[in-house]
Formats: sequence, C-alpha cells, structure tokens
Amino acid sequence: MGRVSTPTARVRLSPEQRRRQLLDLGTRLFATRAVEEISIDVLAEEAGVSRGLLYHYFGSKQDFREAVIRHAVEDLVEQTAPPASGEPLERLAASVGVYVDYVLANLTGYRSLVRAAAGGSEELRAIYEEARAALTDRIFREDSLGEHLSDDPATRLVVRGWSALVEETVLTWAQEPSAMSRDALVDTLVAALPALVGVIADGAAG
Repeated sequence: MGRVSTPTARVRLSPEQRRRQLLDLGTRLFATRAVEEISIDVLAEEAGVSRGLLYHYFGSKQDFREAVIRHAVEDLVEQTAPPASGEPLERLAASVGVYVDYVLANLTGYRSLVRAAAGGSEELRAIYEEARAALTDRIFREDSLGEHLSDDPATRLVVRGWSALVEETVLTWAQEPSAMSRDALVDTLVAALPALVGVIADGAAG
C-alpha cells in the first residue's frame, strides 16, 4: 500500500490546525483499513509523522482511533448535506447519491465501523449513533414545512428504520453492484421513504 502523502512545504500551523491535519491523514486510512487497523503506529509509518507528535495530540492509541472515526463520520455528515435548493425528494436523492459514493470510497472502514458499533464498542457505538441521529434530524429539517413528513414519534421511528435500510442495502449492493445501477439504487432508496411513511398515514386513516 502506498504511503499517505503529506505536504512538502513548511507551514507554521496552530495546534488546532496541526491536529486537524493529522486527523485528515488518519481519515485517509479509513478508506482502506478496518477500524481496528487504524493506529498511531500505522499513520506514523505511512505518513512519516513521529509517534511522539501523534501521542502529544491524542494521548493514546484508543483516543487517536476514536478521534479519526469521529472526524470521518463528521465528514460523512458534511459531505451528504443536500443542495440548498430544489424539491425535498430531489435534494434527498442528491444526499443519498453522495452517501452511496462515500460508502464505496470508504468501504472497508465504513463496513468495519458498522460492525464495531453493533459489536459492543461503546465509544464507537456512541459516535455512530450521533451520526445516525444527525442524518435523521436533517431529513426533518429539510422538510420543515411537512410536505412529505410529519415530525411525530411514529414518523421518526420509520425514518430511522429507513436509514438502517439504506445503510444495509448500500453495503450489500457494494458487494455486488451488478445487481442494479447506482442511479437505480438511489432512486429505489429515495422512493422507499415516502412509501414507508405513507403506510403510517394509511394506517391512521383506516
């Protein structure tokens, strides 16, 4: 595997800028490595960064790993922000499309994060759940007028379930993308949300 490249120019960075730079380098490891393989030792070797510098900013190997994962999922939330304009479902489609691309680009790390969150790591589960909650809340914010969603407990439950459906479907599709095209996958996932929410309305009407 190639080394993680670092800038060649010497630039004086503030402590916060330096820490973020190290997190950016660590996040690159997330694309091709499982969560348990992300470590200070690996980054120090591949990026040519001293272990002492990494320990100075992160304290321990576990703190470094958790900081990198948090940085990665925050990046996911930021990248999948929908466009500022357009119909709600069009904006959702854009967001889901970016999510699909993100998972493909970071498949090894993302899959291992999902497994780690489900497998008993309380710290990683907390980071994962925070990201899931942020993505769910954003869906309601983007439809603040209630054009497609009513912000009530039943609808939030269904939206959270839909988020899990999206995640599992995308991870499964990534293993066998010949099953359908990327665009067909996005269209299917987007169409599933109003269909599921519609079941609530039909049940209430009945």
